[in-house]
Amino acid sequence: MRIVLIGAGRVATNMGHALQAAGHEVMAVYSRTMASATALATALNAMATDDAKRLPLEADVFIMSLKDSVLRALAEQLTKNREGQLFVHTAGSMPMTLFDGLTTRYGVLYPMQTFSKERLLDFSDIPLFVEACDDTVLDTVRRLAESLSQHVYDCTSEQRKMLHLAAVFASNFANHCYALSAALLERHGLPFDIMLPLIDETTRKIHQLHPLDAQTGPAVRWDENVIGMQSQLLAYDPAVRELYEQLSESIHKKAISYGQLRLKEDTSHRV
Repeated sequence: MRIVLIGAGRVATNMGHALQAAGHEVMAVYSRTMASATALATALNAMATDDAKRLPLEADVFIMSLKDSVLRALAEQLTKNREGQLFVHTAGSMPMTLFDGLTTRYGVLYPMQTFSKERLLDFSDIPLFVEACDDTVLDTVRRLAESLSQHVYDCTSEQRKMLHLAAVFASNFANHCYALSAALLERHGLPFDIMLPLIDETTRKIHQLHPLDAQTGPAVRWDENVIGMQSQLLAYDPAVRELYEQLSESIHKKAISYGQLRLKEDTSHRV
């Protein structure tokens, strides 16, 4: 397919390389800064521009990978004289209906993954979630997604909002905890890389266990001596201390409710 990329950030960079590797032609790259557009366009042998009016009027798909706050406004600009062209966005939290009234063919191609420009990912294992305005357009978007990934799922805008929220907990919040761990270690002259074997094993475990079954630590068993001592160690940073106490309480409550549920399930299966 002939593709126009709207955006040159982390998602667009990874998707652009994946599209090219899958045999698609990236015709042009747009970014609000010419330097960003040129960097990605050069790598993809495409035209670069910071002027939306210079983009091709026709392509098989226009893919918009931009921050949520500018999606609708730029879509209004880009769809002029392209009302019959296919536009998709890659956002997790934005509805497909942002294209309503702008073009007759539109959809969503959402890759649920964390991206960086410095580390290009293999799209074949990345879950892609698709949605479209009608079955014909959905077939086109799905074929594009299936050329990139082995894991393609139909997904409504409401479901995608929940996916994005769940991903914030699983990735963004988890990474913030890594940052807090790193800061604590650095404060006491210890390197963060000593945590990597622990982090790797925790991640491996949840490939085989439900996260609640994999949970360990003082909060699960509510070891008040350890929790109280560790809370006191964080007295120098009240915000982090409060977060520690809230997370510990949440872990313990989840462990109790999950244990009660498992007990109820075990009892219900007894003869």
